[in-house]
Amino acid sequence: MTDTFYDAVIVGGGTAGLSAAQMLGRARRRVLVIDAGAPRNRFAAHMHGVLGHDGRSPAELLRTGRAEAAAYGVEFLDTTVTSIDDAGGHLSVAYDGGMLAARGLILTTGVVDDLPDVAGLREQWGRGVIHCPYCHGYEVGGRRLGVLATSPASLHQIELVRQWSDDVTAFTAGLGAVDDTVTARLAGRGIRLVDSPVTELRTEGDVVTGVLTVDGAAHPIDALFVAPTPRLHLDYAANLDLAISSEPGEGLHVDVRGATSHPRVFAAGNIVTPFGNVPLSMGQGSMAGAGLNAALVMEDAASALRDSATLRA
Repeated sequence: MTDTFYDAVIVGGGTAGLSAAQMLGRARRRVLVIDAGAPRNRFAAHMHGVLGHDGRSPAELLRTGRAEAAAYGVEFLDTTVTSIDDAGGHLSVAYDGGMLAARGLILTTGVVDDLPDVAGLREQWGRGVIHCPYCHGYEVGGRRLGVLATSPASLHQIELVRQWSDDVTAFTAGLGAVDDTVTARLAGRGIRLVDSPVTELRTEGDVVTGVLTVDGAAHPIDALFVAPTPRLHLDYAANLDLAISSEPGEGLHVDVRGATSHPRVFAAGNIVTPFGNVPLSMGQGSMAGAGLNAALVMEDAASALRDSATLRA
């Protein structure tokens, strides 16, 4: 058992996971990162809005992060966690290929992006179809931009995208009923409103050229913004019965340290804040790593106190 017993296992090797791993490695903990190799931003060629890394590819950042964590003794296992169970004094982690034990866990598996069922849209995800204007808006600024509403919350995205171009078409079928005040506000900003549902994304030579709506009309655009529906990936942790936040747009419920409702489990990244960007995930991972180490320090002290009391007895 000793060779498979870790101070900390981090499930997910993206930005949050590697940041947590670096903190724990520097704290001289025995750390294992288990990663399935499918980070959320793998579809994007470049990152923006990441101080010191503007224009860098997500894959390059992760390679660098792995190397930095490995330099502090962090170990890596490229596989998938299948289940986690509370074994009393530790957590039992089953993965595709074996079992191991850990005193504590940090969950950083993020979310799965469910995209609208529109022909051609998925193939352009991360290139001609984008989500965050702060991440990619500058690169398409001043061009013909479309915004495909997926829920009433998309109204914010529509108004936000207008900052990057004065040529914006909003496809509003997913908004539901839009009152006259909202319609007037959007029109006042020069945003064109199309209430017919979008059926197809059109491209030429892998470049977005427009969308087709159910009424047969073609609408020319150069890029399409869409807010996917984030879905928590937590099946593997079902046995821990972790609390999920009731606040809209949030994931696992954690405190400021990243501690979940289970005393041995912390979490960071998009699994906590589905709409968070790379810098936020990085910061949360760092905090969760430090938080788990602090919890282990307290456990070490309590254990030493018990041992001392036993010797005195």
